[in-house]
Amino acid sequence: MPGNTFGQLFRLTSFGESHGAAIGGVVDGCPAGLLLDIAAVQAELDRRRPGSTPLGTTRNEADRVEFLSGLFEGKTLGIPIAFLIRNSDAKSSDYDALKDVYRPGHADLTWEQKYGLRDHRGGGRSSARTTAACVVGGAIARQLLAREGVKVSGYVSRVGDVAMEHVPAQLDRVWKSDVRCPDPETAARMTKLIELVRSEGDSVGGVVSCVVHGPPAGLGEPVFDKLDADLAKAMLSINASKGFQIGSGFKSAEMRGSQNNDLFYGAMVPDPRTPSAPPTSYAVLSQTNHAGGTLGGISTGENLLFDVAFKPPATIAQAQQTVDRSGKAVTLEAKGRHDPCVVPRAVPIVEAMACLILADHLLRQRSARL
Repeated sequence: MPGNTFGQLFRLTSFGESHGAAIGGVVDGCPAGLLLDIAAVQAELDRRRPGSTPLGTTRNEADRVEFLSGLFEGKTLGIPIAFLIRNSDAKSSDYDALKDVYRPGHADLTWEQKYGLRDHRGGGRSSARTTAACVVGGAIARQLLAREGVKVSGYVSRVGDVAMEHVPAQLDRVWKSDVRCPDPETAARMTKLIELVRSEGDSVGGVVSCVVHGPPAGLGEPVFDKLDADLAKAMLSINASKGFQIGSGFKSAEMRGSQNNDLFYGAMVPDPRTPSAPPTSYAVLSQTNHAGGTLGGISTGENLLFDVAFKPPATIAQAQQTVDRSGKAVTLEAKGRHDPCVVPRAVPIVEAMACLILADHLLRQRSARL
């Protein structure tokens, strides 16, 4: 089955390519009766869209979402929700020189090896432009999660060798920064590095971290649909992502059990839907969160903590050696409008994919027991 549909009960099917007429999608499985805030959906798109940060591409798309079905008087009907985002600022001529050439580090070669032909304009279907549909689907899922008191917050924790190691306390600062890092001093150094590599015609990688506040315990479907496994699949499906870790991740390989185990204690906790209210129920909590909020692939009720690593964008302005379809050696100096670093614009995509996974597992959990 072609890989254009994502999810089991809460499902997103996307369509479109970078320089086609539009990007779009269909969300199926959203329960009826959700009062959808369309302005909030648009706000999510505005955070991802080309031109949303001066550190990204100069392509400037309006990315206005048009809902075609599934809503009546502002509420979801329980039927497929179809939507469209029209492309208006594509400059396909920028890619004419790439028609018969394979860009190093890009999907040009593998796409053609798989299908026998490809759309060379902006990468076609392999372009990150397609993630606009994921952001719309994720924005709908986010509003479903909000009813359960679940909040998903992403931020940039690394650009190249500039890193913020701690989980920030004030995530509301993320969107005040062009680089989407909540620590002003670290953000300034990240910005300086991105501007430097752009001036050199180069690119740089980075890491987007994510915190999910208030997830209910019990989400995840062992053995093959574990919550952390599905999160990993979702994150590694994002363009340019190359690594995923949850909790202590790869650092846990250096630790002993006595260091890595999260010790339990019991406490009264408030309802996540009304966190400011007095505690109403008993819960088992952990003193630390090396596990990142899952055990055995099932959510513990603690915050989910994970990181997604992104490689440097493959298309750069520096001369690179490659070959064309005939195998002839070519020196490529790519033209067009490209991000020198993807992580500032990847933050809303990481959040969206997390929301899609959590909404799907939230609905699946309702069938787990009587």
